[in-house]
Amino acid sequence: MRHLKETSSDKTKKKPKVSIGKAFKTIIWPKRSLVFIGLFLIVIRSLAGLILPWQSKVLLDEVVPNKDYSQLYTLIAIVISAIAIQAVTSFALTKILSVQAQYLISELRAQVQKKVLSLPISFFDNTKSGALVSRIMSDVEGVRNLIGTGLVQLVGGTFTAIISLIILINLNPWMTLFVFVPLSLFAFIALKAFKYIRPIFRTRGKINAEVKGRLTETLAGVRVIKAFNAEAQENKIFEKGVDNIFQNVKKSLTATAFMTSSSTFLIGVATTGIMGIGGYYMMQGTMTTGEFLFFTLILGFMIAPIVQMSNIGSQLTEALAGLDRTEELMNMTAEEDDENRTISLNKLKGHIEFKNVSFEYEDDKPVLHDINFNAPSGSVIALVGSSGSGKSTIAGLSATFLNPKSGKITIDGEDLSKVKLNSFRKHLGVVLQDEFLFEGTIRENIMFPRPNATEAQLQHAVKAAYVNEFTDRFDDGLETLIGERGVKLSGGQRQRIAIARAILADPKIIILDEATSNLDTESEGLIQKSLSELTNNRTTIVIAHRLSTIKRADQILVVESGKIVERGNHEELLSTKGRYYDLYTFQAKI
Repeated sequence: MRHLKETSSDKTKKKPKVSIGKAFKTIIWPKRSLVFIGLFLIVIRSLAGLILPWQSKVLLDEVVPNKDYSQLYTLIAIVISAIAIQAVTSFALTKILSVQAQYLISELRAQVQKKVLSLPISFFDNTKSGALVSRIMSDVEGVRNLIGTGLVQLVGGTFTAIISLIILINLNPWMTLFVFVPLSLFAFIALKAFKYIRPIFRTRGKINAEVKGRLTETLAGVRVIKAFNAEAQENKIFEKGVDNIFQNVKKSLTATAFMTSSSTFLIGVATTGIMGIGGYYMMQGTMTTGEFLFFTLILGFMIAPIVQMSNIGSQLTEALAGLDRTEELMNMTAEEDDENRTISLNKLKGHIEFKNVSFEYEDDKPVLHDINFNAPSGSVIALVGSSGSGKSTIAGLSATFLNPKSGKITIDGEDLSKVKLNSFRKHLGVVLQDEFLFEGTIRENIMFPRPNATEAQLQHAVKAAYVNEFTDRFDDGLETLIGERGVKLSGGQRQRIAIARAILADPKIIILDEATSNLDTESEGLIQKSLSELTNNRTTIVIAHRLSTIKRADQILVVESGKIVERGNHEELLSTKGRYYDLYTFQAKI
């Protein structure tokens, strides 16, 4: 696999950072109607929660001393009603905000996946598929803390703390001031800790993606691993990855533990002080027992949300770090976003022409040099040459998977770099050397390019590619499950399914990359017949190592070191006794 060189501008480009304000504007504000309902319920729940400490004061200072049974019954009814209101509002909050948060997560995942599929092939060449799965599925989960439980706790806790503070000041301003000092110190420590933790969470997301990416590769390549007895080697690589995750988590846990310990100590100091000051006031007769209990309970209502908000802060920090990474993906330029691509192809004949085309994967390391050839509509162009000579790169350029460094590729006379990709690729069919099949049935894989194809069209493709030659022997026929990547089929069977898929797509341009490489002699004979039908009246670019399969090509291009060194049909190239002659006679001897 070739890797694109990272430019200095990419390195220095500042990564996007999602702020609370931006998250509010893009995520919370569009759902404002539900959020406002949620905020109203939070206020109701918080106020209902204050009923119990208030009624506790009434119980000790009025009901018990006066032995007022009637007021006692009223008090119990008020408390039970408040508890019922809390239960109902809590259920409604979960139903409205938490469910909405999960819906938003699914919506964001769909948007990110859509964006990822819109990115150019070069992006996927440099990114592990497992890492992308992690970014699509995991990075957006933090949204639930912005619009779900995190928002409920943050807003509800803040509201409760403010109301509690007002009540405490009215009860005893000096005791409140004593409490406020250690709490302010704790808030300062928490803000510093969050600033330290956010980069750690961001790094954790990257490490998780890398480890999941490697694990995905390991599971996909398990046959190779076992064949080379490399289990121990893969175990070490995975152990190193999970250790990196552990070291990252350890850093964040240290910061969180420091916050928790600070809160425990500072709140303990505040509580001890309140006991002393409150005891003094009660002995002086300036504070009743009920007032002290009321103050203590309300103090708990103020402190608990503040401590809880330290945990919420960690959740929000992790959520914003995940959204940072999501923002990176969403800010990438999609293939179709190219402003130069303005031409739509309605009817396509399939005439391809390369004009002085050069290409390089890395700067100053050219792979193709001034490639020129003309592929008229309906012709078959064969590319031959040694491994690494540039054949697949030419095919990739023809399929618009790559873009030329210089020169021009035209399709029916139009500059391909200015053509809208979807209008071109809907006329394109590709059969690769290592063809990818999806997990599912044979029928589903063949119908992949045309899910609405008729049964007659499907059967035509099946017979044309001789797929029925082996499916007729299967108990479930076309409904046979083939396993992940088609592992339950032979190489030849997979290749025939891929060719049937291309026949059903009915494209105007076909690119065949070693389409017969995985076939035995008998299967190759069958496939050669189906390929004749596949390439009929279609512009075809064939990459072939088996030169016996391209004798009938209209034009054969011999590619060496990124240059076309010979061109002509089979007989013409044999008569010149050049590079093609050497390759052909060598294979004939084998």
